[in-house]
Amino acid sequence: MDLINFTSKIQEECKKINVNLEAEQIEQFYTYMQELIEWNNKINLTAIIEPEEIIKKHFIDCLSIIKYIKDDNKIIDVGTGAGFPGIPIKIANKSLNITLLDSLNKRISFLNEIITKLKLSNIETVHARAEEYAANGKREKYDIAVSRAVANLPTLLEYLMPYVKVNGICICMKGPKAQAELEESKKAIEILGGRLEKIENIKIDENMDRNIIIIRKIKNTPNTYPRKAGKPGREPIK
Repeated sequence: MDLINFTSKIQEECKKINVNLEAEQIEQFYTYMQELIEWNNKINLTAIIEPEEIIKKHFIDCLSIIKYIKDDNKIIDVGTGAGFPGIPIKIANKSLNITLLDSLNKRISFLNEIITKLKLSNIETVHARAEEYAANGKREKYDIAVSRAVANLPTLLEYLMPYVKVNGICICMKGPKAQAELEESKKAIEILGGRLEKIENIKIDENMDRNIIIIRKIKNTPNTYPRKAGKPGREPIK
């Protein structure tokens, strides 16, 4: 796909979610897509490799949360993988201060290359597990913690909530089983200091529904959370 066709397609899809991109931002997304496809031949970053699918199922999906984010927000993207949603929301709003957290160093190398190629500022990569980085002086330092396709919701909230300031939010990007996961998360939300604020369903395409769960942090998360590495996944709060 050349840049002209890419521009037409991403603009068409962005209209559906009321997002406007300037020419420079579109070029950044185009470079991002090309690098993603190239690097995916070397390391496993994504199963989605067709340009039109990347536009919809990665870029538009990530941009669907932009309306919940304010200028200058400090955001941590936990389990960012190939940079989703952290890099797309940074491209869309340059004022954001983003931390991309991932436990696999190969992915961090890719992210560093993308940040350099796109000339992004106020964005950092961190190679660490979610449970460990929170204990590294980063508790309750962020306005928003966000994650896409990382873990079931009770586990995910134990990863995210410790990072968020009181009155900040967790944005949990979930699939079609979001409502069932939310039912399983009532105890975790309460214990970790949260309150369900909103759940929104967005149809990305005919085969992909995105459920966006917003959890508002209303009190400090107890210092006993997150528990040691691996335990939130093995023994989620229920």
